[in-house]
Amino acid sequence: MEKLIIPEQDIINALCVLVSRKERVEPEDVEVELLYDDVNGYHAEAFVNGSRQNLQTYHLIEALRSWLKDYLNIDPFAAGIQLQIDDEQGMIAVIH
Repeated sequence: MEKLIIPEQDIINALCVLVSRKERVEPEDVEVELLYDDVNGYHAEAFVNGSRQNLQTYHLIEALRSWLKDYLNIDPFAAGIQLQIDDEQGMIAVIH
């Protein structure tokens, strides 16, 4: 598989879908903020119905694997996923 770049907005979309499935709401009802810091690494906050959920790196990977399978028809377990911060694009996922 050649390298594929998943942009920040698609990472957010993938997380919205993941959280919406778990919370049984529409993806449009979920708001996500992507975060990175030296202590927690890559993570996010999701807001649903007035409550906040902390999403760790493994949630981001889980969401991206579902996104690869459901939206891009790529075997999610044959793909390596690496999260990165790009100066221009923000958080991206590099798929190998």
